[in-house]
Amino acid sequence: MTDSRPVAAAEAPRFDLGDLPSLLGFHLRLAHVAMYRDFTETLAELELTQKQCAVLQLIAANPGVSQVDLAAILGSDRATMMALVDRLDERDLVARRRSASDRRRQELSLTARGATVLEAANRAIAMHERRFTERFSPAELKSLIEGLSRIHRQV
Repeated sequence: MTDSRPVAAAEAPRFDLGDLPSLLGFHLRLAHVAMYRDFTETLAELELTQKQCAVLQLIAANPGVSQVDLAAILGSDRATMMALVDRLDERDLVARRRSASDRRRQELSLTARGATVLEAANRAIAMHERRFTERFSPAELKSLIEGLSRIHRQV
């Protein structure tokens, strides 16, 4: 059986990276991987993915939001969002209710258990965020977030 764990930077062989260090995408990818791994480890006990946490956050902030709205906000297709909401529903974290104004629409809300899990997730996410944001001054962090927003913002 082969070991599929990533090689730590200290263990990685030294070799020429060519033009990679000059590419923004290369650094974004490495940063994403570092944050993703830390997030996954931090929230392992709660058994929540990044996307599930985002969905819980959005439902908490927008009670009655629909699956279609969530898919649009997170850039996901409807089928993927439906499967994600199904998993949260199976864990009794969200509740679905047919809209009174549009019978085709499913409105979502957090259950009491969902609110409790989200509170725990928010505490864990705050620790996760601090591990990365403390590497920057407040001005640097503001500039970084503004710069990244320019990359992903719709034109």
